[in-house]
Amino acid sequence: MKLNLAICQFRPVKADVEASLAEAARVFERLEAMTPRPDMLVFPETALTGYFLEGGVREHAMTAERMLERLNGLYLSGAARPDDAPLEVVIGFFELYRDRVYNSALCARLGEDPAILHVHRKVFLPTYGVFQEERFVDPGHTVRAFDTSWGRAAILICEDVFHSISSTLAALDGAQLILVPSASPARGFEPGPGVPGNVVRWDRVLRTIAEEHGVFVAAVQILGFEGGKAFPGGSVVFGPGGEAIARAPLWEEALLGMRLDLREISAARVGGPLLADLERALPGLLLHRPRGTEGGRPSGHEPEGGS
Repeated sequence: MKLNLAICQFRPVKADVEASLAEAARVFERLEAMTPRPDMLVFPETALTGYFLEGGVREHAMTAERMLERLNGLYLSGAARPDDAPLEVVIGFFELYRDRVYNSALCARLGEDPAILHVHRKVFLPTYGVFQEERFVDPGHTVRAFDTSWGRAAILICEDVFHSISSTLAALDGAQLILVPSASPARGFEPGPGVPGNVVRWDRVLRTIAEEHGVFVAAVQILGFEGGKAFPGGSVVFGPGGEAIARAPLWEEALLGMRLDLREISAARVGGPLLADLERALPGLLLHRPRGTEGGRPSGHEPEGGS
């Protein structure tokens, strides 16, 4: 099975959903000129509002159903053609769900039969340095894969990927592609070409995820400046062997298309069966996991020498 994937390194219009949706509509229109036409299009985290909304988060939050309605209306009114196959879209947004607000990403099928395929709510909310997410949104509590028209995917949002348990759970649930909408402001600069240090770290973490689990990984970043903070981009896609398949430029908007051959996953996992090893060992690891401490020692641990 092959997937025609497009990633959009996107510049939101901060705190202006309508203007950002208009920009998204222009991205939809550009898909028709791409060969082959994408099956899936991925936008970044908080793509319709910008990231640093702080107290404005609740004002701009919407339900996943409303997001689907808005996106599908744009798609049908401008970009879709009568003979087009449905388009699957992943987009980050502030979500209103059961009277709470989340930093979420929606995967939806657009076309004549629109549907929500999955919503991921960011689990790990950075609240340190310039980040204050826990003040304004609630955390999600699950990581799982979901079915698409071409196979099985999972979504992690930005900080989620820096906790290795997240990608492990996604891979164990059958994800072939881990999608990472992100809003990562520039921090630190490496000597030489002037690449922000966080972009270097992203590459290292994403490559490791791809290699360890034998999955495709696509991280899609926003661009722009918000409150004196710069978002440099640096979107990248890695194959299941850890090779970089596509890389967006820094500081520029970009729409990149690529064809992913999902058969490469089985080849990578034969050569490096780390996921199979984990699946085999995991029941025993969970059975014998530490259960706290008693008297300064792990519970169940007998004193040396016995009695």
